[in-house]
This record gives sequence, structure tokens and C-alpha cells, in this order.
Amino acid sequence: MRIRGALALASAMAVAACVGPGERPAPPRTSASRPAVAPSRPASQRPAPRVSYPTDRPARAPVAATPLAGVPGITVPGAVSASANGIVRGPAVSTLPLEREQAAAALAAFRLSCPSLVRRTDASGLTIGADWQPACDAAGTVADREAVTFFQRWFEAVQVGDGRAFATGYFIPEIAGAREPRPGYAPIYARPNDLIDVDLGAFVDTLAGKKIRGRVDGSKLVPYYDRAAIEQGAIEGRARVLGYAVDPVELFFLQVQGSGLVRMRDGSLLRIGYDTQNGRGYTGIGALMKSRGLLGPGQSSMQGIVAWLHAHPEEGRAIMRENKSYVFFRELDDPPLGALGLPVTGGVTVAADPRFIPLGAPIFLSMDRTDANGVWVAQDTGGAIKGANRVDTFWGAGEEARATAGGMSARGTAFLLLPVGSYDRWVARRAAGGAGGGTTPRR
Repeated sequence: MRIRGALALASAMAVAACVGPGERPAPPRTSASRPAVAPSRPASQRPAPRVSYPTDRPARAPVAATPLAGVPGITVPGAVSASANGIVRGPAVSTLPLEREQAAAALAAFRLSCPSLVRRTDASGLTIGADWQPACDAAGTVADREAVTFFQRWFEAVQVGDGRAFATGYFIPEIAGAREPRPGYAPIYARPNDLIDVDLGAFVDTLAGKKIRGRVDGSKLVPYYDRAAIEQGAIEGRARVLGYAVDPVELFFLQVQGSGLVRMRDGSLLRIGYDTQNGRGYTGIGALMKSRGLLGPGQSSMQGIVAWLHAHPEEGRAIMRENKSYVFFRELDDPPLGALGLPVTGGVTVAADPRFIPLGAPIFLSMDRTDANGVWVAQDTGGAIKGANRVDTFWGAGEEARATAGGMSARGTAFLLLPVGSYDRWVARRAAGGAGGGTTPRR
């Protein structure tokens, strides 16, 4: 299942929507450069939910690193795919600083992605399914301890455009909740029974693929209620309530993430995922707060935003309502999955734009903070994750994941890892007119 919303917490503070993660903690790591995601404990071992706010805790302080330099490349304004932009050869994979345990985790994620890689149409235009078959066959037999050698033997690095990468982070939030309403608690709504989806292409051919949402008012279709109206009771009786969030601010950010866990007062767990949205445009409140001078030094993370909202409840409620978008959830029996329909892995999965990074492909990040460095696998997508070399790193569930994802904002260089020979095959297909327009490929 694909879920929407993730925190794209850039230095520009644009809290933005993404598609989503499944609840899968990261494999244990001994490297200090990338923190492990703590596995979830059984409900019987968990403490009762707190009404304190874990998002008030500081974001993880980054350990600085020096990114590798990219190779000379050109970014084509308006390019709609990696192939249309053009790619250049990157450095030999053997020269990239691959870390053994991290590479082994990436190999495991790559194995999961292989069935999709060999059968999907690559929206980036860089590969076809057959390109991936040899590497996928090898991945099924190679031992994890040989992961570094595997990537060095079966892959080559290419760079899309100038290779300048920007990485943010997302995670699976857990918030405190209750089955019954209490003063100050916020309802968690399922899809309203009067929310209508309209496929405009059914009415006008030139609008194929365009959709809107709304409600019927008399004989007219009108926009659906916005966040303020919903919070003021406009849909009472029109939508089932799945539960109640102790903290409305935490619910707001769970909506941004698109899925999460609600720990009830009796210790039971409600797993919810994105069902639909009210059709209103999304506004990142972080950008608003920064432009208004509300965030001081050290507040440019999710934790900083949440702390400000808690300290200024009335102003905070008004700011949150400036984001008119409102997410409706459904109860899930299983962990939500990434865009490939596969489990995603904390510390390994990234959300990416499939027009520029093939879904399922490995990507090597060399960034200005150590925890973002290494081989990742593109297994997810996101509404705010658009363009070449833009990724959202997934960190799993729990407070460690929250601390890392909430402050993740890294810049550096991205090298896409494609099966050996992919660059030459792409050049040949392009010369034959099979890969669309764009710049002349350069070796």
C-alpha cells in the first residue's frame, strides 16, 4: 500500500507531503555513522502512553562529513526525466567508500526490489527490465558478507545532471491516543461519506489524469471542508472516528507523515494509514513560520517546530489551519508498504522521484553528514520528493528514528548505481531514438 505524507524537513523548513514508509526497523549496525532504529517492543512490555511530547526532544546532532565531488555534468531546466536531462559516468564503484554492514543491509533491500525492477517500466528512461536481470540473479546467491564486492562487481555509477543531492528524512510516528473522546483530544477521522472523487478526464479528454475532490451542495459540486472547518466540527456524523489523539499537534504531524501508530491508554495499538485527503492544497507550515521570524536558532527541525506550537497553542492552531489539507485514515492490519508494494527498511530505504531514479535501484549518497552516507535503495516515492538527486531517507519507527529523521537535512553528491553496461546500452538506445530527447550524452 502506498501512503502519503513525510517530513521533508529541509533547511528551508518546507514541511511537505510524501508517500510512505512501512514499519520496518533498521537492521542492527555497529557503525557510529548511522544510528540503528530500535526494534518495537511487544505491547506487554511497553510503558503506558505519555502525555509528554517526544517531538519536543532535540533532533539528533549531525556528525559533519565532506562529500565527494561530483563529475562535470549539466542540469537541463524543465527536464522531465533522467534520460531527458542526460547522465554522465560517475567514479568506479570500487573507489566509493562502501561500509560492509550498511552495504549488506542495502543488498537485502535490493533483493526484495528485484522482482519489480525486472518487470516494471522504468520511468527514468535509463534502463529496461533485462538490464537488471544479471545483477538480480547474482543478488539471490551472494552472501551478505560479500555485499561490498557484489556492488563493486555488478554495478557502475552514473550521475544525473550535476549530481547535487538534497536529503531529508521521514519515519513512522507513534502518538498517544484513546478510544473515547476527552477534552482537548482530537478525533482521528476515517474517510467521510460525503467526500467525492472526480476524474476530470471522464468529462474532458484534455484533462485525462486530472482529479479533484469535493462534496455536493444542492446541485453543485463544491470544494470539501478545509482543515479549520473539519476541526470545528463540520464533518461530525459524516465520518467514522477511529480513535482520539491526545495531542492535536502530534496528529497534525502524523497526517503529514501519512501513516503511524496510535498507542491507546490501555496499551493496545492502532495502526493507521492514509486513505484519502480533502482535496485542498498542502501548505508547509515550517516555511510560513520561518518567513514570519517565529523560529529562532536551533528551531529549524521538526522538533523545533513542534516545541514552538506547544509553547504557543492559540497561534499554533491558527498556523496549522493555514495548511488547509486534511488527511483521512483507515485502519491497517499489516504494516504499510512503500511504493513498490514491498516492506521498507529504516536506514536503507529512500523515497525518490521515479522519473529520475528507477524504483528499486541502489543510490550512493555522499553527503555533508555521516548518517546520510552510503548505499540506499529507492523503494518509495513522495509528493514533495521531485526532481533529480532529491531523496527522503527513511528511518523506521521509534524515538531514535524520530530524532534522526526530524532533523535530517543533508547536501552533497548522489551517484545512481546501475547494472554494469547500462550507460552504454542507454547511449545506444538513445542513438536509436528509443530514449526520448535531451542533451547529448557525454562519456
